[in-house]
Amino acid sequence: MPFPPPPAAVSGDAPDALIEALRGLLQARTGRAVQRIETHISWVLLDGEHAWKIKKPVRLGFLDFSALEARRHYCDEELRLNRRLAPALYRDVVAIRGSVAAPRLEGPGEPIEYVLRMRQFAPGALLSERLAAGTLEPSHLDRLAARLAAFHEGIPAAGPETPWGTVARIEADTAAALDGLGRFVEPAVLGGLRGRLDDEARRLRPLFEQRKAAGRVRECHGDLHLSNAVVLGDEVTAFDCLEFDPALRWIDVCSDVAFLAMDLEANGRRDLAFRFLDAWLAEGGDYDGVPVLRYYRAYRALVRALVTRIRAAQAGDAGGPDYLALAQRLAHEGDARLLITHGLSGSGKSWLAQRLLERAGAIRLRSDVERKRLFALGALERAGALPGQGIYAASATQRTYARLLELAGLVLEAGYPTVVDASFLAAGEREVFRRLAAARGVPFTILHCRADPALLRERVAARSAAGSDASDADLAVLEAQQAGYAPPGEDEQAFVIEVDTGRASDPGALAARWLAAGGPAGGAAVSGSARRG
Repeated sequence: MPFPPPPAAVSGDAPDALIEALRGLLQARTGRAVQRIETHISWVLLDGEHAWKIKKPVRLGFLDFSALEARRHYCDEELRLNRRLAPALYRDVVAIRGSVAAPRLEGPGEPIEYVLRMRQFAPGALLSERLAAGTLEPSHLDRLAARLAAFHEGIPAAGPETPWGTVARIEADTAAALDGLGRFVEPAVLGGLRGRLDDEARRLRPLFEQRKAAGRVRECHGDLHLSNAVVLGDEVTAFDCLEFDPALRWIDVCSDVAFLAMDLEANGRRDLAFRFLDAWLAEGGDYDGVPVLRYYRAYRALVRALVTRIRAAQAGDAGGPDYLALAQRLAHEGDARLLITHGLSGSGKSWLAQRLLERAGAIRLRSDVERKRLFALGALERAGALPGQGIYAASATQRTYARLLELAGLVLEAGYPTVVDASFLAAGEREVFRRLAAARGVPFTILHCRADPALLRERVAARSAAGSDASDADLAVLEAQQAGYAPPGEDEQAFVIEVDTGRASDPGALAARWLAAGGPAGGAAVSGSARRG
């Protein structure tokens, strides 16, 4: 988009003088000191109530804000894009009139600059700040994942004729990040990484094309790292969408969430990274994207590695996570193995599966969620069906396990540890999944969860009363299960990890046992214990 040259009012040394004059105006209006923050492309003035963001009149390799009309356009774009996710934060775009020495925010006259007005939030609210302070809770990521899943489903998809999200664009973006890093890193360090990612991109080309054809390339956030997400009261949301280059936000939705997951992992919280991915996948059901997640996580790590090196060169600060090391590890990562849970309702299967996936970096498939998705129900919607009827009829259960089997094969093919969270009360159900593991040549484990009958009843009654879990199981369901329950047989014991969830233990140690399990054809039985809560 061509824009006219910038007016004389913001040329030369005028921009800095204008910012200081505007700062003085805001201080006079509010009676408070106004903090000034500067980045390489903008200034932000914080007056205690609002954040005023002014774009610098700069022309860089990846953006051009040199013209006043360009800055107005990108202020408008930033407002439009961010109101999708953070409408409470983004107020309006205000024209600055008057002169450099005496700017005005109201009244007549030709605009000399534009400013984006936002609500100022409290220090320490960013996810990056909360992570550093030890106050980032798993529930924050659950809420953000749910918000993002709804967002990703509601935004427009790129048409087949658009240049966004093509194989050529994906590969070019990765190559550009590696080329940029080449200014800071020895070629020998990047050579193997480039080759590995090139090979992976070639392998994924058909899937990249399928993802775009299926409408999974959308107008996303584009810059979803920990410093661009914030806790606002009871809400957790992303802000500061990438406004200056459409190609960097019209991307696969999996690339969007891969950024935040990667940033959590780079900052030492791989457990939270996989909790976030689990919540996002369960909410939206986009398991077809799992095979591209590792590639996008590696690409996002390269981007952050480049950004941190540029900042270090400018400011002399080389601290922070080693994103390049993470990219290298992700390019070689893969540990496909299959674990299925087994046990009655209330035995702690889902509780333990959650902790295993976090510690093992696994992808979970949950029958309670996928069953309802098959019947167009939300995870927390009550089905209102009696045991053996409706979505719990034998035919519906067969459909559910068939879908879980299909998804497990896809996730295993992508190279992830896979947890299938279901009751698996019938030996035949377990056998089908054992055969899948054998066919894929991956280790197979049955996580047998048990607890005292009184504790089972207590847990099921409490969960049913709370209504905050995808499971519809009540005491009637538990009694029906108990009537026909049979534990794993002798021929299955080589694959079993048995857990009494009424006793205390360490889920981390249990995850380590799982990841140390042998091949699919056998292996010694493992016993252990872990208590919920």
